[in-house]
Amino acid sequence: MTKPHAAAEPRDIFFVSNSVNELGGIASWSHQMARLFSERGHRVHIIGVTPPPEGRVHELAADLPYRTTTLYSEHPPTVRPVRGFKDKLNLVEQRRRAAREAGMHEQAAKLSALFRAAKPGGMIIVTQVWAMEWVALADTAGLPVIGMSHESFETARKSSRFGRVQRFYKDVDRMLTLTREDADRWIRQRLDNVGFMPNPLPFFPHVPSDRSRKCVTSIGRLHEEKGVDLLLEVWAKVAPRHPDWTLRIYGSGAEEEALRKQAAELGVASTVEWMGRTGDVPGALRESAVFALSSRGEGFPLAPMEAMATAVPCVAFDVAPGVREIITDGEDGLLAPPGNITEFARHLDTLMSDKAVRDTMGEKARENIQRFSTDEIVGRWEALFALVER
Repeated sequence: MTKPHAAAEPRDIFFVSNSVNELGGIASWSHQMARLFSERGHRVHIIGVTPPPEGRVHELAADLPYRTTTLYSEHPPTVRPVRGFKDKLNLVEQRRRAAREAGMHEQAAKLSALFRAAKPGGMIIVTQVWAMEWVALADTAGLPVIGMSHESFETARKSSRFGRVQRFYKDVDRMLTLTREDADRWIRQRLDNVGFMPNPLPFFPHVPSDRSRKCVTSIGRLHEEKGVDLLLEVWAKVAPRHPDWTLRIYGSGAEEEALRKQAAELGVASTVEWMGRTGDVPGALRESAVFALSSRGEGFPLAPMEAMATAVPCVAFDVAPGVREIITDGEDGLLAPPGNITEFARHLDTLMSDKAVRDTMGEKARENIQRFSTDEIVGRWEALFALVER
């Protein structure tokens, strides 16, 4: 990677998220971008609305080159939607709603104070639409607001976030999706401020994998959305043909016990290794020959980008535009229709059976993924800042 360029004019850049230090892709992305902007001379501040849920805390380094702030000391009270006359008369819910609203205004006032201290040229980047509910109450005068959706249009449409995006992002200076395809779909929802910005490459290791170790790797939370149960079904189809291969599953989560039981029931427990969380993703990938992304839903997933940077070809379910944007099917990886276990198994078998094929795809993956280099993506952000500057 090339040496970072200093910013022409340093800015105050605020990232506002649900949480500063919750395990997951958005927090990882926020801290990566904060570091990249700090290296270019910008003054960066990551603001979280609430502390992360118990068991989902990511320990931050003590010497971060940017500020972090969490507004609430504990999660604000949740309230039910008002449905009908009876709900309107429910005094307990009325008090909860009043307490929540008062708390939101109190925390929004903290945001206003932080924003008002920014020098001209400052930017507010809201990484999640729930956090935007507080930013919408704050004084953002003179500061462009960029609202982001880090999930696919389809995933948002299946959740309450779909309505929130339409409501809270319709008047921001720019709403960003992760791909052009998703941007077009939001534009068709009559949002006229939509653009797209892909995630940057998390790292580009000096030493890639040589794909000689007979290991298929998966990295992600052990959660239903990540589809590890589907991957185990795939593995049960291919493992008998490759008895000298191992499936390594990195990650932790509440579903681990159920997944271990599933592996035993499928008869593949002896060829599956449960690795837990890893603090050395490049090292884990260097020990891999193939990467498997079995998710049911994704935005612009970092894990396959990391694998490709390490010259490891991927097999993935084609569940989102972001997956298709990262992996070029048949060139630097292989895609299967969502949930199609048979096709996924066939692709996995192809790469496991033929080192020449995985070498060709792995080297092409390492070459192609550099279009998402940090310099390239930060340059696009700088151009966007210049465009929306008031």
